[in-house]
Amino acid sequence: MQPDSQPAKPPRFSGIEHFYRSCTYTAAGLKTACKEAAFRQELLLGLVAVPLSLLLPLNGILVLLLNLCWLAVLSCELLNTAIESVVDLASPAYHELAKRAKDLGSAAVGVALTALALCWAYAFWQTLA
Repeated sequence: MQPDSQPAKPPRFSGIEHFYRSCTYTAAGLKTACKEAAFRQELLLGLVAVPLSLLLPLNGILVLLLNLCWLAVLSCELLNTAIESVVDLASPAYHELAKRAKDLGSAAVGVALTALALCWAYAFWQTLA
């Protein structure tokens, strides 16, 4: 390949082939995420929190909210890991903007965890009331 030439675009898929490939990309992403300690900890949190939400005498909407908040934490952690990977690739040396990007990704996870904690505090308050 000559230096001025562009790499060929990957083929585009549709229908069931597109769906299948999307699923394999998702599985690969989740497998990669499971190598991250924070993601594994948040998965473990869900292994406790999801069954607990179903066992407590809670309104169905509150159960849904608790579990959606947990999924939001996982989503934020996935995005944070993606941001960190891209930043490490683009800026292997220390740079203030790279630090800012990583800090903002971490803050997003922190906000999602705070929302989850507040929802659980409300759920326990409802259970005790």
